[in-house]
Amino acid sequence: MDLITKIREKAKAEQKHIVLPEGTEKRTVKAAEIITKEKIAKITLLGDPAAIEKVAAEVGADLTGVDIVDPVKSKDFQSFADSYFKMREKKGMTPEKAVATMKDPLYFGVMMVYTGQCHGMVAGAENSTGNVLRPALQIIKTKPGISSVSGAFLMISNNKDLGDNGISVFADCAVNPTVTAEQMAEIAYCSAQTAKEIAGIAQPKIAMLSFSTKGSASHEAVDKVVEAVKIAHERYPELELDGEMQMDAAIVPSVGKSKAPGSTVAGQANVLVFPSLEAGNIAYKTAQRFGGVEAVGPVLQGMAKPVNDLSRGCSIEDVVNTVAMVCCQQ
Repeated sequence: MDLITKIREKAKAEQKHIVLPEGTEKRTVKAAEIITKEKIAKITLLGDPAAIEKVAAEVGADLTGVDIVDPVKSKDFQSFADSYFKMREKKGMTPEKAVATMKDPLYFGVMMVYTGQCHGMVAGAENSTGNVLRPALQIIKTKPGISSVSGAFLMISNNKDLGDNGISVFADCAVNPTVTAEQMAEIAYCSAQTAKEIAGIAQPKIAMLSFSTKGSASHEAVDKVVEAVKIAHERYPELELDGEMQMDAAIVPSVGKSKAPGSTVAGQANVLVFPSLEAGNIAYKTAQRFGGVEAVGPVLQGMAKPVNDLSRGCSIEDVVNTVAMVCCQQ
């Protein structure tokens, strides 16, 4: 059974409720039908019911079993607006602005997650990452002790000697252009959770990457990774984590033994934490294009409750798979 099939099967067992706020987006509507028919999750589409049904007819989607909610006509609309006003009052929010904001399905959908009506939200087929993240960061916020959201990719290689039987987690590859040592340690913690919950990696082995291995180079960029390792060991002693180390020392056993003798991570890493978005984004795309490695994601990690972003170029299958992954997040 491949990883995507395992994720879908786990989602079916969880039977979570996911809200899709882009209710009139064609790929999303078709995905809602597939998710519901395959019993991957319970789905709520947001938008005008007549407009959604029109799109469903255009794409040939049967929405039997899918909840359709018009935010403005919902019984929860005013209470959501009132709650949002109270959250943001000190930042200049007014009751009138709160009502206007709650008409945006992205904000309404996040409130459904915040209040526990839904387990998570998936959007981004027609909205930018910024638009998807903004309401989530304002309302749901990050997990306690986590200062920022990060993006991880599940990397699936035909080379079963890499990672955990060919599966690795790369982060941050999608959100933060620069990270502090503290944030890098937090990303390591969140990535370990993603490895367990979604990738099915029972024992995450985390390498904190650099262009140096165990002091082989001296530079302030190396110092940041060394500090990140120190912070991670202090805050998350349960993690099997090591660094700083170069990519080859992290994933090639012979190189790991040579460059970092005695390390339980070197040469065996299945979670790779990069020192910057630049490094992470280039690395995952290089593996994807040159190495033929399948990249699944990004998975947004660090939120107090699951909210995930899609690429605006996503396929119907991407929407289905992202919903399944969100169902697996705690």
